[in-house]
Amino acid sequence: MNTRLRYVLLVVVCTASLSPAGALAQQQTTLKSRPCPHTPCITRTGETIVDSKIPDDPAIEKLLKPYSGKVRALNVVIGRLEGELRKAGVGAGSLGNFVTEGIRSQASLKLGKPVMLAVTNSGGLRKNTIAEGELRASDIFELMPFENALVQVDLTGEQLTKLLTVILESKDAQSGAKIRYRMNGDKPELVSVKLLNAQGRETEIDPSATYSIVTIDYLLSLGSGRYSILQRGKNATPLGLTLRDAIMNYVKAETAAGRPIRSTLDARFEDVNPGGQP
Repeated sequence: MNTRLRYVLLVVVCTASLSPAGALAQQQTTLKSRPCPHTPCITRTGETIVDSKIPDDPAIEKLLKPYSGKVRALNVVIGRLEGELRKAGVGAGSLGNFVTEGIRSQASLKLGKPVMLAVTNSGGLRKNTIAEGELRASDIFELMPFENALVQVDLTGEQLTKLLTVILESKDAQSGAKIRYRMNGDKPELVSVKLLNAQGRETEIDPSATYSIVTIDYLLSLGSGRYSILQRGKNATPLGLTLRDAIMNYVKAETAAGRPIRSTLDARFEDVNPGGQP
């Protein structure tokens, strides 16, 4: 074993004076040692180096065998990352951009048509940074430990504008819209919002039109709070794809196409008054 591990064994030889409640608790324990109420508590410690000199336990080996392949699979390199991914600020930073781009790409493949907008919450991204270099399956599992699934839902333009306002105020992530805002203290306030077409041009949101978006079932299931706007939508349709698998597939597809994953901070969220200038 390359890494030397140590463990400490603590043995209680005798105990200090006990209260009646403590004495009763001790009598109920399964330990067979005799208490020493009239002497100080004495402890002894010992160290054992855990290395190759200790033989493998066949029972433990048998217990771990069904999982060994899955553990090895987590260490597989699935892509390469150029620049650090970081969750920070409005839109969850480059990490939020990466995830929502992946959602949008894989949802489009699944549905057989372009997805106009993808949204998710930054709180569900449980890894704040992913370092530049090899991107492994374990990075995606650490980033997304939950079994959230992708779902499509139809919103009116009015509902969509309210949803994007929620995304901004919650500092969550989205791909497919251009949101301009200004800061009021530490709170972002909406100035304007538009959708981005396939060529990246801004288009107005028609309040009476219907728009299909993709999000995660967790946000759709929230019965109250800011994201309750999603429950007012129609035709909620599961895609049969988890968020984690979507991002794994996205990275693998980019790798197969000879493209690295690049850390990107674009202008999908734009502070129109940076620095709070009057």
